[in-house]
Amino acid sequence: MGGDFAGDPGAKYNDYVLPFQLEASGARGRLVRLGPVLDSILGRHEYPEPVLLLLGEAVTLTAMLGAALKFDGKFILQTQSDGAVGFLVVHYTSPGQIRGYASYDADEVAHLLNGAAPKKPLIGNGHLAMTIDPGAGMERYQGIVALAGNTLVDAAHEYFDQSEQIPTFIRIAVARQYTAGEDGKQGHWTWRAGGLMVQKLTREGGYESGPDVASDEVDDDGWRRAQALAATVQDHELLDPTLGSDSLLYRLFHEEGVRVFDAAPMEARCNCSRERVEAMLEQFSPDQVEAMAEDGMIVVKCEFCNTQYSFVADHYMHRGEPN
Repeated sequence: MGGDFAGDPGAKYNDYVLPFQLEASGARGRLVRLGPVLDSILGRHEYPEPVLLLLGEAVTLTAMLGAALKFDGKFILQTQSDGAVGFLVVHYTSPGQIRGYASYDADEVAHLLNGAAPKKPLIGNGHLAMTIDPGAGMERYQGIVALAGNTLVDAAHEYFDQSEQIPTFIRIAVARQYTAGEDGKQGHWTWRAGGLMVQKLTREGGYESGPDVASDEVDDDGWRRAQALAATVQDHELLDPTLGSDSLLYRLFHEEGVRVFDAAPMEARCNCSRERVEAMLEQFSPDQVEAMAEDGMIVVKCEFCNTQYSFVADHYMHRGEPN
């Protein structure tokens, strides 16, 4: 495999998930490259850096797994634990729309930033839930795995090993990168992430590792070889905006032979709207509306994108009354 492949959305190698298959071993996987999409999602939140790094990891993992949906639906990754980050959620909506936010204990995270020993780890004891929602009244599928102070990637490995029984390798890198300014302009920092997943098996149905692949099991020797090669990937390779995905996959797996499929573009998008919030307020009684009001106004903030919507409380407290 050489040169740019047809599925690569552009020279910047940004914001897509690329499925691929290793011809010799039969293993298959996905390569994630996120730039402006991740920067947009994280830039909407004034979280401390450890929380932003964790949310970036969750966004990358969600893109990696959500891109496997073969129908228009949702993939939701959610954590809940007694750690410093008590709650985290990322939504993937087909095709490729992502949003996410986190809730955290500011004092505990401050201990991390100050170098003091925190009372709680960033992720504590709890659970990681991954939900596939096909929509249209169809039944949801949810997988849950325990969190015990481990990382999101560790939890994902445990999920695929125990629940799906699919040997899986995952590596994710997230970092802020400095871009120097041109023509005398000031440089700036942006968030970037990369991820690599390789799996031994294909799962039939609405969720699979790659398109048009056989369902036969990969032999153990082939899987061990594919896993060993995947483990050589470095964080800087996943994050390098000048390293093409074709070049990276060839560098890692040229002995296996790599076949790539069409890339799935990603987009930072929240589906909140003023109309949705208005519809929600219409469901509350006048007394409930009055309790929510402050200085005659109701202000609702979307946790995903930080957009604020303001409404005159009187309109909802006296709706239905004659003029």
